[in-house]
Amino acid sequence: MSEAAPRRTASEMIVGYFRDFGVLRETRTEYWGIQIINFLDCTAYFALLTIAAVFLSDDLGLNDRDAGYVIMAFTSTTSLMLLFSGMATDWLGIRRALNVSLGGQLVLRLAMVWVGLTPSLPHRGLLAGIIFFLMAPFMAGLQTVFQAATNRYTTRRSRGAGFNLWYLFMNVGAAAAGFSIDIVRKLLHLPNVHIFTMGVVTAVLCIIAGRLLVRSEEQLVAADEAPEEQEKDKKVVRKNPIRDWREMVSEPTLWRLVVLSALIVGVRAVYAYLYLLMPKYWLRTIGPDAAFGTLNAINPIGIVIGLVLFIPFANRYRVFTMLVYGAMISSISLFPMALPWTVYGLKIENAHYLMALLCMALLTVGEVVWSPKFYEYAAAIAPKGQEGMYLGLSLIPWFLAKTMVSALSGHLLERWSPEKVLINGVPTPLQQAMVAHQLGYWHRPEAMWFVLGAYALGGCLIAALLGKWFSQGVEESR
Repeated sequence: MSEAAPRRTASEMIVGYFRDFGVLRETRTEYWGIQIINFLDCTAYFALLTIAAVFLSDDLGLNDRDAGYVIMAFTSTTSLMLLFSGMATDWLGIRRALNVSLGGQLVLRLAMVWVGLTPSLPHRGLLAGIIFFLMAPFMAGLQTVFQAATNRYTTRRSRGAGFNLWYLFMNVGAAAAGFSIDIVRKLLHLPNVHIFTMGVVTAVLCIIAGRLLVRSEEQLVAADEAPEEQEKDKKVVRKNPIRDWREMVSEPTLWRLVVLSALIVGVRAVYAYLYLLMPKYWLRTIGPDAAFGTLNAINPIGIVIGLVLFIPFANRYRVFTMLVYGAMISSISLFPMALPWTVYGLKIENAHYLMALLCMALLTVGEVVWSPKFYEYAAAIAPKGQEGMYLGLSLIPWFLAKTMVSALSGHLLERWSPEKVLINGVPTPLQQAMVAHQLGYWHRPEAMWFVLGAYALGGCLIAALLGKWFSQGVEESR
């Protein structure tokens, strides 16, 4: 990261540290209301998504492949809806879009609880798939609202810190989601469906917070900005969505965002593995008592700590530089799990816990550096009045990654991490076969992580080579 700003004295760094935190005082009630909703909804969302594959298989009887296909239908539809949710947010306005998204999620989570608590209901797996499918537009709409609202309720000076803090709140929710799963499953010994019950409660709280705290939609500007800049920032243009879309596809900035999104899909997919592959992977390699919710909470806890320390220094380096190098660190996080640790005499439980800790440490460092900067990059290149559309598009690699992993998750698990493997024609639990060293490397879970890690790292290297092209038109906030 050789493109750093000129070096400053230690006292200047300390003063700048607290000043950069203090800039968030320029925000108003609406910004903090959005972050409260962000925390509550992310707690529910990440818990639901982490338990989804296990719920569909263990509670509703679907096999690995069918469970993966159900989640694929949800994530691919969400990806498609993101192409339009940005336009809907710009057109309806933040408050209406927020109310529609939260209301839809409340109704559908209630429906999922009904399916889970009614064993006599026929075709429960199919009904759950339909409910997941119907959740997609509301999920896409809410994610775009978070992005557009963070941009709308911050000033130019506080925008970088505002996006980082938005990401921090999201990860606090993700950490709470991981612990809530183990509380429901291991402490309270309740069925998996009651994680959806928790989602119903959080949806109600989100609706209340939105009604009480999100009242204005006016763009926030700093008092010390020049009058012409204030008027420029305050003006919120509402365009016809179809005409806006036609104008956007002709912009070269859009295609830079599309290409970058395609290159980092492999990195984004690493975060999808946390809840689409790893829960079943850990249950099958560590055992049925594996605390996979707590394991998944390691990453967001690290993100919370890292962002608190990192936010004040985030604008010291160029946006794209941090984006690409941080993504590289995240991509190599899978390689510790590609090493055959059990060959070196470690117990399989200890080996897989060690692999998880090393993976999460690298993933966390990389994510702190790059992920918030990707959204800031999208906001920086977006033409005025099209922020919602660009910010919606910036979420596409995240949902595309989930779509890819969802579609392939059952196949990946059956190929490299099934419940049982055939040893001399006899079905044998995967853990037992691994302990007895009865599987070659390319038939063990380690090979799966090697292949996925190599794919993620390859995209980052190509993005680094195209750095000058991606950096065109990026307005730095320093």
